[in-house]
Amino acid sequence: MTTNSTPSDQTRAVLLKEREVEVRPAAVPRPGPHQVLVEVAAVGICGSDVHYFEHGRIADFVVREPLVLGHEASGTIRALGEAVTDRTVGQRVAMEPQETCGRCQQCLAGRYNLCPEVVFFATPPVDGAFAHYVVLDSVRAHPVPDSMSDEAAALIEPLSVAVWAAHKAAIEPGDRVLVTGAGPVGLLCADVARARGAAWVGVSDTNDHRLEVARQRGATQTVNAAAGPLVEQIDPVNVILECSGATPAVQGAFAVAAPAARIVMVGLGAPDMMLPVATIQIRELVVTGVFRYANCYPGAIALAASGSVDLDSLVTGRFGLEQVTEALSASRTDPHSLKPMVYPGTKRI
Repeated sequence: MTTNSTPSDQTRAVLLKEREVEVRPAAVPRPGPHQVLVEVAAVGICGSDVHYFEHGRIADFVVREPLVLGHEASGTIRALGEAVTDRTVGQRVAMEPQETCGRCQQCLAGRYNLCPEVVFFATPPVDGAFAHYVVLDSVRAHPVPDSMSDEAAALIEPLSVAVWAAHKAAIEPGDRVLVTGAGPVGLLCADVARARGAAWVGVSDTNDHRLEVARQRGATQTVNAAAGPLVEQIDPVNVILECSGATPAVQGAFAVAAPAARIVMVGLGAPDMMLPVATIQIRELVVTGVFRYANCYPGAIALAASGSVDLDSLVTGRFGLEQVTEALSASRTDPHSLKPMVYPGTKRI
């Protein structure tokens, strides 16, 4: 193992049960042959973290033992596994929080996000990044430029979701794109759509503050879905990125889909939902889902580094490791909260 001086002990914020988080000591992990040890700089709060905190489960993933949350993370490499030759100690990285087998049919086809053996940070029973140090495969530690902040490097993770959604939607210059749901991922989906040359990008939500944020970020039109059916407020679109997961938003979006429109389900909603099958058939709509992302980090880093997508402005709260409970509760206590950020290390907040 190649390393600089690193401590042997650390602390981590551990979810013990619903709404109970405790900072506990732990050993600093040693990287395996193909892994790197990363000192964590910043971790964004994701909706999945909040859901585990509040409910102790998401679908079939159940918190049955103490779990470290947090998967939107950046940091600095502090040690290398003995077989690592493509990374260096001291390199700042955005951490892609998943490891896959690399050998199954899905991995070999480039769809490693669908690997049946995928291991993902902060998904039970795998610990996440609310810790001073974590290890991950070196190829998932993506170098970032010095001009990129720790916060932006952490938010490459949700930006990668948006990049993958745009890829699945095959957004091209001139497209009319509707994004339903103006949370962080929805806002980033709108950003990526504009970066890919969409001629019109609309954003719908029921939260006026988030719609104002979407306007400030460059949305062509914003629509409060509570004011009436979308079909009465906007013209037909040929791409829909559904980011809310809310059943009314999903069903309402189909009404504004032009013939042959591409609809991508990004937000996680109810496991079963009624969809307008006749409309899908008659208009020849293409409907697909997304599950995380694959091969998106380099492109997302390039988008953010070029200034095409502003990640820093999404940060609406800053918390230390001892304040993880407050960070996880921010979306419920602050109606203007978008992306709380946790700093596990010594960086001042």
